[in-house]
Amino acid sequence: MKPLHQRLNLYIDGNETYTFVPVEPVGARSLTVYRNSGDIVLNAPNTPLPTAAERSVKTIYGIYGMISLAMSEYIIVITGRELRGHLMRQNIYRATEYDILPLNPDVSVQTPPNAVEAHLLALVRSHLQGGTFFFSYAWDITRRLQAQWASLQQDGDKPLWEIADDRFFWNKYLHSRFIDITSTNPDQNLSPYILPVIYGTFDIRPVRISIWQLRLCLISRRSRYRAGTRYFRRGIDPEGHVANFNETEQILLVGDESSTQLSFVQIRGSIPVYWAEVNTLRYKPDVQIMELQDTINAMRAHLQENINLYGEQSLVNLVNHKGHERPVKEAFEKYMAEANMPKTRYEYFDFHNECKNMRWDRISVLLAKLEDDLTRQGYFHLDANKPEPVKLQTGVVRTNCMDNLDRTNVAQAAIAKWTLERQLKELRVIQENDSVDNYEDLIRDFREMWSDHANSISIAYSGTGALKTDFTRTGKRTRKGLLEDGWNSVMRYLKNNFFDGARQDAFDLMTGAWWPRRGWNPSTLVVDTRPLIIRAPPYVLFFSLFMICAGLTLPRTSDYSLFYYFMLWFTLAAVSLLFIFMHGIDYVNWPRLLPLTDIIYYDGPGFRSHRHGMGLGLPALEKIKAGAAAQAKSMGEQHRRVKSKRLEEIEMGTKERVD
Repeated sequence: MKPLHQRLNLYIDGNETYTFVPVEPVGARSLTVYRNSGDIVLNAPNTPLPTAAERSVKTIYGIYGMISLAMSEYIIVITGRELRGHLMRQNIYRATEYDILPLNPDVSVQTPPNAVEAHLLALVRSHLQGGTFFFSYAWDITRRLQAQWASLQQDGDKPLWEIADDRFFWNKYLHSRFIDITSTNPDQNLSPYILPVIYGTFDIRPVRISIWQLRLCLISRRSRYRAGTRYFRRGIDPEGHVANFNETEQILLVGDESSTQLSFVQIRGSIPVYWAEVNTLRYKPDVQIMELQDTINAMRAHLQENINLYGEQSLVNLVNHKGHERPVKEAFEKYMAEANMPKTRYEYFDFHNECKNMRWDRISVLLAKLEDDLTRQGYFHLDANKPEPVKLQTGVVRTNCMDNLDRTNVAQAAIAKWTLERQLKELRVIQENDSVDNYEDLIRDFREMWSDHANSISIAYSGTGALKTDFTRTGKRTRKGLLEDGWNSVMRYLKNNFFDGARQDAFDLMTGAWWPRRGWNPSTLVVDTRPLIIRAPPYVLFFSLFMICAGLTLPRTSDYSLFYYFMLWFTLAAVSLLFIFMHGIDYVNWPRLLPLTDIIYYDGPGFRSHRHGMGLGLPALEKIKAGAAAQAKSMGEQHRRVKSKRLEEIEMGTKERVD
């Protein structure tokens, strides 16, 4: 594996070029990006810099990628990094600061040329600032240890980007131009500049048990496919990708980390059928199951990919058996039975029912059900003194709840603890009748790592920290934890209903699910196109509340009763609030780049809980809303056609750009 350039000097030659010069090794080939033409050129060794560029130099730690917005292409560079630990004798960093460099000389990042470009740039910034991105210059952080060992011979001297796991190479879309140039022109090998980044977590801690020096590491990797937020990305897509898919790898290193390595992998992901929860401003959104013709094929594609990658699967479903979640459970079980896939086993565990009344110790019931599977599937164990691995992990537990967050975190932590104890016993670090609970430092670090891991995955998907982490962190459920869960639940409601649309747009923009064409300037991104009758009630509500507060607090100069005054404003406030909740769908902050009209107004076969927030059904109002929905749907279909054409051009190798 060829290491990447770890530090670059960025030279800016006015409006002409950006030149990236490696600090080490001295004399390495520099990279120049020409701003007017957009050309990317790998220079000959020791190419001199333009005189003007030498006066403007900045140190950067990698190129995150290039992105094309409405008016210009931009280079995203990493200007700050934080060392988070060492793994396999290599440094692991988290990106902390970024800079966005426009190629178009007439475009300024500080003062964008129009509101649309400013909006898209804000999405890019929010994604970079809100995500947790990790990278290594000389170790493949995108792949689990067993996968790296299995392809050791094939990897050889291949560059890091070429051997990276496509699912977890988060910025691969942003490096597509670099990869295209490298793949088509051997003399322009940009591989040392292509830095794979994961969106996830990384934590490693030293632990000592008696004479044994150990290191415990936890890595999570989030898939770039079907990426998004809690209520705007659910279920599966036709290619078999599911929302909120994460791979979690727990690594145990004994002594010298190159001598004894143990790895245990789990995965999580949304229930692999077509389903959604439609926000209506109610605390519980409407559940919608879409029975499409290709559901069974999509599920089979998902399961088969996981079988090819991990081996046999134990699918653990933690949703409730009644109430709001029941239709999703039934759809999962129905299609699992129809799929009838080999090497898969379905295990249902009603988490809330089994662990009610704060009996969280009953997670042991689930462990008992999975014990045979876990024993058979094993874990990866590599001993440097032996020619072959001592053990291979031949299967994986795939866990889900509704969000694949809170209940899933508790279950995965319990499974990981069970496996860690088994590993330590088989290594004879602890006795057969001993328990990891007896080692205070180890269990404290284990719980903290899994709690932090849970919070990070939850923030990425729901916008808040995970619920139930008091159990993961302390081993018991507490009333303080219940209060914290209540606060996080309120914040989730607010963020998921009123802020997540822009966050979903940022995911779609940065992962390539949506891209703008140059000169494209739709006002729908920055202009509220809802009819006036929909836009007015919030203003009426806020003004009514203001007038009520004014009547209660301002000094009076008259003895007349305020009964009718308050009656007027209370009535207006109540009517406005009632109207807002009856038309809740129109007040949710929906994504604008890829509108979800197909889901919101789905009327095909399947299941839909009572349709809330759809309005009063007034003919005139419904006609206006239908027109707006049709316009949004038309925009989505137009983008999909453009995207399909772009993908076809890439596959055929055309040089014509449409963005």
